[in-house]
Amino acid sequence: MPSRVAQLEALSQRRFDVLVVGGGITGAGIARDAVLRGLGVALIDKGDFASGTSSRSSRLVHGGVRYLEHGHLHLVFEASAERRRLLRLAPHLVRPLAFTWPVYRGQRLSVWKLSAGLMLYDLLSLFRNVARYKRLRPRDVLAHEPRVQRADLRGGVRYFDAATDDSRLTLANALDAQALGAVVANYVAFVRAEPAGGGGWIVRLRDELSGREIGGGTQARLLVNATGPWNDMMRGSDATAERTRVQGSKGTHVSVRRERVGNRDAITLLHPADGRVMFALPAGVHTIIGTTDTFTDVPPDDVRASRADVEYLLSAANLFFPDARLAAGDVIAAWAGIRPLMPTSGSSVAASREHAIVRDDQGTVTITGGKLTTYRVMARDAVDAAQEMLGMRTSRADTGTRPLPGADVDVALAVKEAMRATGDASLANRLVQGYGSAWRDVQAYCARDHAAGAAIVDGLPYRMGEMRWSLERELAFTLGDLLIRRTRIAFETPDNGRSAARAVAAFLGMTAADVERYDLDVARMFAIDP
Repeated sequence: MPSRVAQLEALSQRRFDVLVVGGGITGAGIARDAVLRGLGVALIDKGDFASGTSSRSSRLVHGGVRYLEHGHLHLVFEASAERRRLLRLAPHLVRPLAFTWPVYRGQRLSVWKLSAGLMLYDLLSLFRNVARYKRLRPRDVLAHEPRVQRADLRGGVRYFDAATDDSRLTLANALDAQALGAVVANYVAFVRAEPAGGGGWIVRLRDELSGREIGGGTQARLLVNATGPWNDMMRGSDATAERTRVQGSKGTHVSVRRERVGNRDAITLLHPADGRVMFALPAGVHTIIGTTDTFTDVPPDDVRASRADVEYLLSAANLFFPDARLAAGDVIAAWAGIRPLMPTSGSSVAASREHAIVRDDQGTVTITGGKLTTYRVMARDAVDAAQEMLGMRTSRADTGTRPLPGADVDVALAVKEAMRATGDASLANRLVQGYGSAWRDVQAYCARDHAAGAAIVDGLPYRMGEMRWSLERELAFTLGDLLIRRTRIAFETPDNGRSAARAVAAFLGMTAADVERYDLDVARMFAIDP
């Protein structure tokens, strides 16, 4: 792993073909695709990788069954193909997930309409989904999910999509880009870009960890703006602004103890107030309930859940799971992100999740829209545009066949081996699903001594040794990197990992200033607005 000093020096000393600004799933995918094509690539983000929308998703890789209703068949076809690829290219990070969709009297979708839609869903996936959908009678629904509301239950369907760890999927792309030769640096802010003599750009960058400007400027032939909901802010008064403007849609999730809800797998629901599609998703010992979908003008750095968002989600959960009786005090964590959608005159629910790429005459490619599932396609299209602007012949990379780091593993067999090594089923699953074929190396870090093998939080499958691994091998620098994105401790503890932060800081020899920064990070992300 190159040191941070070496990466920052490279930013100031090398001339790159492409500088990718934005280290979410799209930017990380672009960097990986571009370096595989032989381009000189740098990838930067003002925060950590996936610290924006890419760590605040529903953690699904899905074909988009709800897009059928709005006629976005091309997107469903594309997303279904990408889901199939990612199940193969990252089996440790992307895994099949069964969904039950109960249907109740009076809802806008009847069982037969839903069945017809899911038949089309399977058709658009070329019948290569994990398994084909099944139409369910009321008793079949209750056999799968006995805790759902029984009154007025008319039946339902069962279908398959996939779950992922959105932060680690982003990180895997960034780390592979680095291993292939890209300069990859988090906590590096784009300040401004100035035209360079002879073409290209001189880009002023700032190291956010030290507050100092990096060298005399980074030279790049082309800029790629992959900042998602920060898109407009990076462009400023650029003449392409109107063509690439982002319309932000806020998506809020809450997590509660899974035993309160009682879902066995994932459950798709229609919110009783407005008919929006929402989910109850299994997440270890927790259930994630989400999401909202409303346009917002809140700056991306300041977006949080509101009391109204939480009430919206809990009211639906209590209707469909009458034994849950959830109140605001039962919420373990609440968070929100902003989807960078293409502008539309309709509702955010009906807005297309397709992406758009705009080039300007000065040497910038801007990508907006899209969704996590189709990030690889978005990256491919963005790099195609970059090569054309650079006067190069377009040459496609093998991102559709090249596995992501850690994918060379039989997940089921590895979990069994990890179980024998650790004697802990939840830890075994965490190691394999988090690190893939590198799980033995991570476990070796945890087995160094008693302190490294200690649980960070009782009842959760995270060990202190993982923290050392992430600092040395996964470009982690702050407690937020460790507890919000390399692990999910902040999402899974009532104090959003504040107690864990103090224990981890002591183990790693971090300072009180590091802990204070963490407290500010979680307050900004997990506080619930009035």
